[in-house]
Amino acid sequence: MIIGLHHVQITIPKGAEEESKNFYCNVLGLPEIEKPESLKGRGGFWMQVGNREVHIGTEDDFDRLKTKAHIAYEVEDISYWKRILEQNNIKLLDSVPIPNFKRFEFRDPFGNRVEMIQKI
Repeated sequence: MIIGLHHVQITIPKGAEEESKNFYCNVLGLPEIEKPESLKGRGGFWMQVGNREVHIGTEDDFDRLKTKAHIAYEVEDISYWKRILEQNNIKLLDSVPIPNFKRFEFRDPFGNRVEMIQKI
């Protein structure tokens, strides 16, 4: 029986950890958490998002702009995130409306599709 969701992983190009930490930890404000020693040599880093983890792995030769795969962050104030992302020159994309939610999408600096969603 599946009992929950432990983590999700997205990828960035190899060698882009510092740029990625700047975006995810500084712009989005997600705290970095320690990776197990046995996995540190693989590159990337981990972050805490509420009671879940997001793992940032490294992967070359993958076109992130051609996939619908994405991560969706639930937020309390979607207008705040629109302002923060626009101030950081991130292009916002409209999402198909779904009942009881406000949402929008964007591509992170590495092409990963990201959604911000707020229950209304």
